[in-house]
Amino acid sequence: MEPISCPALVVAAPSSGSGKTTVVAAIARHFTNLGKKVRVFKTGPDFIDPSFLAMASKEPVYQIDFWMCGEQHCKRLIWEAAQDADLILIEGVMGMFDGQCSSADIAATLGIPVLAVIDAGKMAQTFGALAHGLATYRDDIQMYGVFANYVASTGHSAMLETSLPNTLKYFGYLPKDMDMSLPERHLGLVQAQELEDIEQRLDQAASLLASHSDIQLPPPVTFEFVEQTHFEKGLKGHRIAVAKDKAFSFIYQANIELLESLGAQIEFFSPIAGDSLPACDALYLPGGYPELYLDELEQNHSLMAQIREHALGDKPILAECGGMLYLNQSLTDLNGKTVQLCSVLGGVSKMEPRLKALGLVESQLLTHSTLRGHTFHYSSTDSKEFEFNRPLSQRGKEMDPVWVKNKVVASYVHWYFPFNPELVNKIFKGELS
Repeated sequence: MEPISCPALVVAAPSSGSGKTTVVAAIARHFTNLGKKVRVFKTGPDFIDPSFLAMASKEPVYQIDFWMCGEQHCKRLIWEAAQDADLILIEGVMGMFDGQCSSADIAATLGIPVLAVIDAGKMAQTFGALAHGLATYRDDIQMYGVFANYVASTGHSAMLETSLPNTLKYFGYLPKDMDMSLPERHLGLVQAQELEDIEQRLDQAASLLASHSDIQLPPPVTFEFVEQTHFEKGLKGHRIAVAKDKAFSFIYQANIELLESLGAQIEFFSPIAGDSLPACDALYLPGGYPELYLDELEQNHSLMAQIREHALGDKPILAECGGMLYLNQSLTDLNGKTVQLCSVLGGVSKMEPRLKALGLVESQLLTHSTLRGHTFHYSSTDSKEFEFNRPLSQRGKEMDPVWVKNKVVASYVHWYFPFNPELVNKIFKGELS
């Protein structure tokens, strides 16, 4: 296959909280409204930002992380997107050079130029010094230009622009009073599907971007062909029920597509809407915010009974973080309210006021066979179930256990399935233990 070229940008920043997601969403919606096909990717394991970016671009959003996902897999995702995209945007993570797979690493490895977004709300000429530092810290990064966020006025913008060295192009700004601030909660932003006016917010951001900036399609980047890995359809004929609603929404798009590529038929259902468990061979309970919907979950007695029956029937279940909390005996919220849940697992969980764990992890689930993922939670669990093993962080720290009971595999980890399709196939066929 021939290489493919497509305009592309990595949108990075000096730190978290600079407004990258808002700027990327505004750019994506701006070009989408112009009739362009925009494909957006998110650096790192985040679930929340991609929901906004998918709405902004009206296209699915995938994660990019060379450690969690695999470098070749990431390159394949970008190559596939470039086949029919008019623009590829990759939102960075944290600060531009932070982490073992930083925004800068992504840009350098893929050969994509960087648009730096800088929070200029409390600075003037220092903007230029900060931009210069980002552009020159590494010599393998190509800086496309600089964009200012939280700008007070056109006069403020002019000061920012004149502070830049003549080697850096200023692409404009978004005003600080644009009323596009997105509410947050303990795992990040409030989910896009929870905001009734999200479409209006996105269109407003795109309009303000057009009024205050000179964002144009960047020059094309050439992406080399990456071979698609082929797998036996080991899940052909298997129906996998997947919980999906505002309580269970942390689902990697690539995970679902991997299950389908293995031959599985996916059946989505909503526990908080009162749905029953679809007829299925296996059950996938992803993470999310079950603690925000305890009443709805508690009231769906029939579903919990069906899940217990599924587990007693020796059928596979994979439960991640919030999905694992749902399988436990009970969950107590920060107000001290305790709700009885599925009781498939002999564990009790409670929400905590502070972050309990954060980081990318790896777990050996079969001999010489590992799976990678991410953990990020504000709850603690006391479980009587068998500790199959303890995943290790990138720095070698032991994390919360993977609990296994018959064919139930439960943990705080949000797994990235394409990292090891053969192992995922075994989990959903109940062949792990």
